[in-house]
Amino acid sequence: MTTAQERITTPFGPETTAARVVEGVGLTGRRAVVTGASSGIGMETARALAAAGAEVTLAVRDLEAGRRTAADITATTGNDRVLVSSLDLADQTSVTAFAAGWHGPLHILVNNAGVMATPETRTPEGWELQIATNHLGHFALTTGLHGALKAAGDARVVVVSSVGHINGDVHFEDINFEHRPYDPWAAYSQSKTANILFTVEAARRWSGDGISVNALNPGRIADTNLARHIGSPTNAPASFEPGHSDGVSVKNTEQGAATSVLLAASPLVEGVTGRYFEDCDEAERHQPGIRRGVAAYALDPVRAARLWQVSLGMLAHAI
Repeated sequence: MTTAQERITTPFGPETTAARVVEGVGLTGRRAVVTGASSGIGMETARALAAAGAEVTLAVRDLEAGRRTAADITATTGNDRVLVSSLDLADQTSVTAFAAGWHGPLHILVNNAGVMATPETRTPEGWELQIATNHLGHFALTTGLHGALKAAGDARVVVVSSVGHINGDVHFEDINFEHRPYDPWAAYSQSKTANILFTVEAARRWSGDGISVNALNPGRIADTNLARHIGSPTNAPASFEPGHSDGVSVKNTEQGAATSVLLAASPLVEGVTGRYFEDCDEAERHQPGIRRGVAAYALDPVRAARLWQVSLGMLAHAI
């Protein structure tokens, strides 16, 4: 197991594609689930895993779109073990059904799906949509699949977060914006911080189960449905873009999927857990004015443990 003092770096970088990451990697006999895999970086993550030989389940809201994507992945990779299953992360009934319907070991789980800067929307439980989808849905899914991940013996969970987490911590006193004005970017930021805090606590809890859990920032992706509510991933308000000299380029979807695929499949990060990556390397600590790195609060084990308990409580009340 890698020590906490060692920062992980790889030969890959911001322009590396997912296909390049899995060159020479064999995943035959391994089973993977990728959420939100009908388009964008989820689709390219699934394609790379399938190209390496894995059985890949596309967990999607739109089954027809998922079937089209599965057919395309099979056509481009020659792998006919690309499956499609219904999953709506904002619907706890759907999440529970997916986890209950899974049989056998699960070697790779990529929590990729997400929403960004949505208009104020609440789930039937009264939860704010972004925390419900980006965090609570994936929390329930991953904990629900814990037994299958443990059965694999060397499973990997990959959590797609965002550099947007640097704009805000989890507001434990008002996670659902019940007592303060709704701000779509504040809601997005806290949901992406929650993704990393989940990673920290899951890695701690499950290290003895042979389950590695890591989070990542995929980068700025030019062509993705994530930005459908704002028109472009670069249309964030000024308060969401601290500093303009970060030198970060916009990636295509194949490049945006590379870090997810690295954490899901590469032997270069075997045994690594509880970390946050960007551009195929472990991220350094965030420095003010530079739009990259990981915020200290997102790696705080005390906050991570608190979020886990809060999340369990919210799910318990939803039943």
